[in-house]
Amino acid sequence: MLIVVALRDGSVRFSELRRRVEGISQKMLTQTLRGLERDGIVRRTVYPEVPVRVEYTLTEAGRTLCEPLSALEEWSIAHLGDVSAAQESYDRAHRPPADSTDRDK
Repeated sequence: MLIVVALRDGSVRFSELRRRVEGISQKMLTQTLRGLERDGIVRRTVYPEVPVRVEYTLTEAGRTLCEPLSALEEWSIAHLGDVSAAQESYDRAHRPPADSTDRDK
């Protein structure tokens, strides 16, 4: 999802994609791009230059994902407070008692 969003404005080189998708390792980005290319969502274009330039872009099928992902992004932003509150409530309810120690295990 994050890669599709990062590509929605046009072609991007690998290093730029890695900057846009914070926290992703080079290996995971490579594997994910290969999978998306195999699925027909992303197109990889190699330019015979020195050094070689590789760009990634969404295919027509990939571009059809932009609208539903935008709706999901809007939902996430609108409900961020609700999700954070639910997480805090859950964490409070599932926190071990303050007086428990390792010997109690």
